[in-house]
Amino acid sequence: MRPAHLALAVLVAAVWGVNFTVIEIGLGHFPPLLFSALRFLVAALPAVFLVGRPKVAWKWIVAVGLVLGVAKFGLLFVGMDAGMPAGLSSLVLQIQAVFTAGIAGVVLGERPTRLRLVGMAVALGGIAVAAADEGASGPLGAFALVIAAAACWGASNVLTRKASPPDALNFMVWVSTVPVLPLLALSLLTEGPSRDLAALRALDWQGAGTLVYVAWITTVFGFGAWGWLLHRHPASTVAPFSLLVPVFGMTSAALFLAEPVTPLRWCAAALLVGGVALTSLAPGRRAGGSGGTGGTPAVVAGVTGGAVVGARDGGGAV
Repeated sequence: MRPAHLALAVLVAAVWGVNFTVIEIGLGHFPPLLFSALRFLVAALPAVFLVGRPKVAWKWIVAVGLVLGVAKFGLLFVGMDAGMPAGLSSLVLQIQAVFTAGIAGVVLGERPTRLRLVGMAVALGGIAVAAADEGASGPLGAFALVIAAAACWGASNVLTRKASPPDALNFMVWVSTVPVLPLLALSLLTEGPSRDLAALRALDWQGAGTLVYVAWITTVFGFGAWGWLLHRHPASTVAPFSLLVPVFGMTSAALFLAEPVTPLRWCAAALLVGGVALTSLAPGRRAGGSGGTGGTPAVVAGVTGGAVVGARDGGGAV
């Protein structure tokens, strides 16, 4: 990989990691479900008029939009609003790799290798350590919401692999059109129209800036750049850079939000990142078949907490 391409991969990971800090700031301006709805609205417009028509069937766009956009991001934003720290969220959300491998085993018939099983066990150990750390200082209910968000992320990863979008950016922009109305409806029902209107009337440059960042920087730039890299390099070369996301997430939260990073949290980070690396990068094995790279997911983390698109080693999303 050329130095410029290396720098771009690190930049995308940094953008996606810092995004958790930006979400935390944005939640000070918007109710969580309204913020999530606006994030998808701004991500979809005007990009939907620039990326061309959808390149996969609408059933996949709607399915991923509901599972990823409504369920995963709704749970993540509500969990963070309920007290889950930004840096810890960026870390814990990476357990999606374990959920992805487990769901893929059931739905796609991919039998995990011993190395992947070890990685899943190590990552789950990291979650246990993170839960112990959060239980001593924060709400476990919010922690559970982020774990649930990671499970929904894993399900959306498998749906994305089934959809096999040839263009990750085109796919994510069209997926972003789906959650807007459901999230707005949920916001009106649970957060109330008066609270939503008050947030919109009080919109200032900082609130608008968080929307621009989580929508255009993380989605349009992030997915565009990541897709560009995947088309020029093997997925096994690009995917490891996504493991830097929680590093940038925890660092930015410590610098800008003064979030403490305890020794237990560092231990959880080491276990989670190591386990996710083994789980994500170890070759999978199809049921009834031999090992190979077909089951290796390339992690596209991030987009306001991330999204994942699988990609075969030859490049291109699957």
